[in-house]
Amino acid sequence: MTVTATPDDLQWADAVGLAELVRTGAVAPGELVDAAIERLQALEPRLQLLVSESFERARKEAAGALPDGPFRGVPFLLKDAVQHSEGDPYGHGLASLKGISWRSPHDTELAHRYRRSGLVLLGRTKVPELTMSSTTEPLAYGPAHNPWSTAHSTGGSSGGSAAAVAAGIVPVAHGNDMGGSIRIPASCCGAVGLKPSRWRTSFAPDYGEYWGPLTHEHVITRTVRDSAAVLDATAGSVPGDLHMAPPPVRPWLQEVGADPGHLRIGMMLELPNGAPVDPECVRAATETAALLEGLGHHIEPFSGASLVNEAGSGAMSTLIAVGLASEVVKWEQRLAITMDDLEPMPTAMVAAGRAASALDVARAVDAFAVWSREIAAKTGVFDVLLSPTMAILPPLLGTLSGDQPLDQCFAGWGAMCGFAIPFDVSGQPAISLPLHWSETGLPIGVQLVAGYGREDVLFRLAGQLEQARPWSAKRPPLTS
Repeated sequence: MTVTATPDDLQWADAVGLAELVRTGAVAPGELVDAAIERLQALEPRLQLLVSESFERARKEAAGALPDGPFRGVPFLLKDAVQHSEGDPYGHGLASLKGISWRSPHDTELAHRYRRSGLVLLGRTKVPELTMSSTTEPLAYGPAHNPWSTAHSTGGSSGGSAAAVAAGIVPVAHGNDMGGSIRIPASCCGAVGLKPSRWRTSFAPDYGEYWGPLTHEHVITRTVRDSAAVLDATAGSVPGDLHMAPPPVRPWLQEVGADPGHLRIGMMLELPNGAPVDPECVRAATETAALLEGLGHHIEPFSGASLVNEAGSGAMSTLIAVGLASEVVKWEQRLAITMDDLEPMPTAMVAAGRAASALDVARAVDAFAVWSREIAAKTGVFDVLLSPTMAILPPLLGTLSGDQPLDQCFAGWGAMCGFAIPFDVSGQPAISLPLHWSETGLPIGVQLVAGYGREDVLFRLAGQLEQARPWSAKRPPLTS
C-alpha cells in the first residue's frame, strides 16, 4: 500500500512519525525541510523566535547523504545558548555579540549527536541575555512571541524553541535547563519539556560543567515519545567526561506505553518560599492528581516549604554568578572587547561573580551538594512528585523584561521558576506536560519529578497521561 503525506502531517506529525514517512518513502527529507522553512518564514514576522538561519545549508544536507539515524530528514532548531553549531553565529542574547562576524568553529558534542541522528538544523532560536531570565525578551534582539497569544511570554530561557514547536514549525527543538528553562517555556507554550537527569548528556568539547552542576540539556517536543526517542539518540558521556549518569536498562522509547504500575505520588501545591500560586495552576495540578488516582495511583500531600535551604540558595547564586562572569570574560578575551552593555540582572550577577573568591566557590559547591542531597532525600519517599510547572500563567510581554526595575521583576521570575529550581539543584529528571489550558486559552503545564536516573518512570507515567488526556489536537490559533 502506498503511503502519502498530507500537509497536516508535515506540520503536526511528531519527529518519530515524520522519520517513518521518510523511511517508507512517503516523503523525501528535502520536502520536510522545505515545508518547515516555508512555515518558519510565514510565522517568523509574528513570533520572532529566530536569531540566525541556515536554510541553504539545510537544503543541501537534505538533498545529500544524510546520516541514517532515527530522525533522518526531520527539521530541527538549536537554542542559541551553550551549544555551538559549526559555521553559525553565536549570540546568547548578548548585545556585544549581535552582528559580529565570529562563527562557531565546530559542533559541540551534543550538536554533533543531533546531526548524527539525522536531524537537519534550520537555525538557532532566541534566548534572554545570558539565559538569565524566565522570559525570552532580550533587549538586543526583542521578545519572542507565544503562538497561543502573541502578547504573552513564551517563557524562558528556551522560549524561541518552545514557540517553534508549539506553532508546528518543527516537531522538536533544543533547549537547556538551569532553573526551569526547558519546563517553563514548555508550560507557557503547551509543549512537552523534559529536563533529564544531571550529566545525562556531555558538555564536550568545551566545558566540564556549565553554571556548576545546574545545566541540563535536552529538547522541547509535542509528544512524549519524541522526548524519549531523542534522549535515546543523544544521551551518554564521552571518554574523559567528569561525570556520567547511570545508563537506562532499555531504550527510553520502549518505556512510553509501558505500564507504570501503581505509583506513590506526592503532590506539591505551594511554592517553597510560600508565595501565592495562581488558582488555575493549582487546579491544573489537582485535576491531574484526580486523573492519576483514577488510573490507580496513590496521591499524598507534600510540603514545598520542606525544600527550603537558605545556605543552598546562596550557594546556587554564587555558582550562577561565577558561571556568568566566566562566560563574559571568555568572550571579552576572545574578541578583545569589554562587555559594558549588559542588562541590569546580568550586570549584577556578573559583578558578583567577578568578586567571588576561589574559597567562596569551594564553599558554595559544598553547600549546594548538601541542599541537593536534602531535596533528593525528602522527595525520595515518593515514586513521583507532582506540582504545577509554574505558579502563574504566561505573563504579558514587557512586564518582566530586562528594561524593567529589578525589584519589580523578582516576584514574577520567582513565580515562573519556583517549582522548577529544586530539581535543577538535585539533578532529578522532571517533565512538564501540557495537561491544562486557562479560561482565556493559555497553556498551563503540570510537572512530574522522579528519582535521579529514573527517566524510565517519567516516560511511563507521562505516556499514560498523554493517552488518558491527549493534547495533540490542541493547536494555537496563530496556526489555524
